[in-house]
Amino acid sequence: MTVEPGSYKNTVNLPKTKFDMRANAVKREPEIQKFWAEEQIYERLSQNNPGELFVLHDGPPYANGALHIGHALNKILKDIINKYQLLKGRKVRYVPGWDCHGLPIELKVLQNMKQQERQELTPLTLRRKAKEFALKTVDEQRQGFKRYGVWGDWDNPYLTLKPSYEAAQIGVFGQMVLKGYIYRGLKPVHWSPSSKTALAEAELEYPEGHISRSLYVAFPVTKLGDAVNESLQQFLPNLSVAIWTTTPWTIPANLAVSVNPELKYAVVAVEGEQSNYLIVAADLVETLSETLGKNFQVKATVVGKDLENTTYRHPLFDRESPVVIGGDYVTTESGTGLVHTAPGHGQEDYLVGQRYGLPILSPVDADGNFTEEAGQFAGLNVLGEGNTAVITALTEVGALLKEEAYSHKYPYDWRTKKPTIYRATEQWFASVEGFRDEALSAIASVKWIPSQGENRITPMVSERSDWCISRQRSWGVPIPVFYDEATGEPLLNQETINYAQAIIAEKGSDAWWELSVEELLPESYRNNGKSYRKGTDTMDVWFDSGSSWAGVLQEREELKYPADIYLEGSDQHRGWFQSSLLTSVATNGYAPYKTVLTHGFTLDEQGRKMSKSVGNVIDPAIVIEGGKNQKEEPPYGADVLRLWVSSVDYSSDVSISKSILKQMGDVRGKIRNTARYLLGSLHDFDPAKDAVPYEQLPELDRYLLHRMTEVFKDVTEAFDSYQFFRFFQTVQNFCVVDLSNFYLDIAKDRLYISAENSLRRRSCQTVMAIALENLAKAIAPVLSHMAEDIWQYIPYATPCKSVFEAGWVNLEEEWHKPELTQPWQMLRQVRTDVNKVLEQARAEKMIGSSLESKVLLYIPNVDQRQLLQQLNPEAGNGVDELRYLFLSSQVELLDSVEALQDMQYKMQGDNLSVGIVKADGEKCDRCWNYSTQVGKIAEHPVICERCVAALSDRF
Repeated sequence: MTVEPGSYKNTVNLPKTKFDMRANAVKREPEIQKFWAEEQIYERLSQNNPGELFVLHDGPPYANGALHIGHALNKILKDIINKYQLLKGRKVRYVPGWDCHGLPIELKVLQNMKQQERQELTPLTLRRKAKEFALKTVDEQRQGFKRYGVWGDWDNPYLTLKPSYEAAQIGVFGQMVLKGYIYRGLKPVHWSPSSKTALAEAELEYPEGHISRSLYVAFPVTKLGDAVNESLQQFLPNLSVAIWTTTPWTIPANLAVSVNPELKYAVVAVEGEQSNYLIVAADLVETLSETLGKNFQVKATVVGKDLENTTYRHPLFDRESPVVIGGDYVTTESGTGLVHTAPGHGQEDYLVGQRYGLPILSPVDADGNFTEEAGQFAGLNVLGEGNTAVITALTEVGALLKEEAYSHKYPYDWRTKKPTIYRATEQWFASVEGFRDEALSAIASVKWIPSQGENRITPMVSERSDWCISRQRSWGVPIPVFYDEATGEPLLNQETINYAQAIIAEKGSDAWWELSVEELLPESYRNNGKSYRKGTDTMDVWFDSGSSWAGVLQEREELKYPADIYLEGSDQHRGWFQSSLLTSVATNGYAPYKTVLTHGFTLDEQGRKMSKSVGNVIDPAIVIEGGKNQKEEPPYGADVLRLWVSSVDYSSDVSISKSILKQMGDVRGKIRNTARYLLGSLHDFDPAKDAVPYEQLPELDRYLLHRMTEVFKDVTEAFDSYQFFRFFQTVQNFCVVDLSNFYLDIAKDRLYISAENSLRRRSCQTVMAIALENLAKAIAPVLSHMAEDIWQYIPYATPCKSVFEAGWVNLEEEWHKPELTQPWQMLRQVRTDVNKVLEQARAEKMIGSSLESKVLLYIPNVDQRQLLQQLNPEAGNGVDELRYLFLSSQVELLDSVEALQDMQYKMQGDNLSVGIVKADGEKCDRCWNYSTQVGKIAEHPVICERCVAALSDRF
């Protein structure tokens, strides 16, 4: 039978698949998510997987606004970990949570109200509006997280406003009370005048560019301590102690000056000012002389400890105060070496004051205004005109040595973005001192990723002052305390706490505001002759979220405590990681987590923080769905966002931008096109009957299987060690370098030209099916939608509906053949060198396709030449032949390099020399290879002998 020229193209086995080249993610991803939901993939795997339970406990985001790129980074990282564990066969239970109380939500509610509405607010009205706002935000954020492809118990999340959670939190508080860790005290705390509440360290931020008005002030000495009475007596009555402060408004509250007992101090005479002497640190004399613009002459020196019990007169008030021994915070790094001490306005000041029995003077109210105790300054705001008035008063009495601007880090309220103050108020505290050693021991027992996390949290806990847990807000869980109306004594014991806990478990924390004191008190306290009022403080929201181990891990039967892992941003070392640790250790003696993983913050391409004013904010919703201008902001879908998360080293801050997202889109496209080619090439393959046994596979195929053992071992290790960027690099490299540029490039001839059922073709398909299935499984934790999409288009029957049911990558031990690596690495290098010369010949139009060429090779190394000779037989196995490796029609191995001398297209090197010439013979109309046999086969004059053999069953 004779076939007409040109019609042979119908006999070529081209790829066939309906798997789209384009992701079309905006349409396709929701379809896949619907499939997951209908088939209950997460629910079934989390219940039925054979492995042990795995719990990643969710740190609750605030329910107070739209999701941003930091949320996406956080939740996708968690989902990558959970999906990998599911694929590994573990029972993964992920309960998402939300922080629903506190100032951030209260502020949002107040911002949306008119002035008159705010004035008419009752605590209960505010609480109801805050709850409504929080629940609405939870729903909005939940939809966003689900659109990212994040799996979890979305229908039953944990919310810190649920009565069961609030009751568990009260239970944690109660246990800490009974162990003696909770107390009420007058201590200085971070106070926000703009929010009118105490703040935790984790609720502060330290913006760049804060400028304070710093002062050098002289306090006149009135009496010398015994140790220096004789040596310094001559300088009285004109001797002063010089202090430096960056908070002039705290001067009215000054009750002491602290010195370092080990430092040397100098009495200096101020040149030009008769009988005027100052005490300063000896090491700072020269610096201060320059700073104050005065010439100092050292008249005497003393050791700091000898200045103790010296007294001085306050320049603005009629009181004398002592010089005291401070701690190691008294240094010569700045100031004068003597520290102005106001026990009502600083933590170190308070501790020193306690040691010396000093009163806790804090003449500042909740609005940040001076009280009557501040005398002439009463009514003035300490951060404004009050500061100025103090400076003016010091100037008028001649106590001011100098004022200068001072740039430094200063605490601001993280929500109002306004400065805070240190102010002594009556608050409830958790005594960290009572369980500090246990907490430090617990930290050491946890695995921290990255390891420097341990170095961050350890000093925070070891140096932490007691935790102020009370807040002067309405929206939160109440501190269930009553106060005796007559004495002010707090009533807080097991009976009263348990009673309040039971009420809150049934009715929620609104009950504290809705019910009367009598209804909230146990019966035994209702008629005991005393009158009580209920406390109005709520708990710090870090106590709320820090109790989640009790309200979630312990409460839900499907979970476990401690959790396998907590994962949040690096700022949570002072936030949720720490509050969870402290509450868990205080009540149970151990950490609530076995592993803690932290990630950095999101920055733009230039490493700048994201800011709406700068215009560098990336909205995850726009990344997924596209912006108004879809050319500028194309719809990438969730997988590109997920791929970006896997690509970055999250252990430090990470960058994202439009150009980075485009790169991620390109990488997804390369992986997708690789998968598409594999799918198309398997359209007529059924592993059940067509798979070729390993021992019959040609060496090239066995080499690729070996590469897969290396690649997927690396991918597995990347997930096991939480180094997802290694997954990203390895998979990208495998798809582009090992498959597209190498194996699949070579495979086209085998797939298209060979007889359908030939070993040459079926062995290739056997390897491609293994590559496809393992690639889909390996990318599933990250490119979840694409992995599922690939799985749904596999043309042969698989035992699993979903890629996630198929389990993790499957590698046979016999595939691992390290001895194949060296020869095939050499062959791939030869191929790379040959391609360079082919490209030169193609660029200069000597050839069009590489099939028009004949490759000439000279290799001086005998062993390597012998290997090449084995792959270049007169009648090879049709797979590993060099001509298929180079995609050329012929390959000739030369005995000497001289044969290349007169060639135009060549490359000569010490290890390899390559020449390119035109192929011998004519072009085959079917395979496009050149052969000297084309035209010599009468029935098929336009095709080669190989194609005649491949089509023998058709003729």
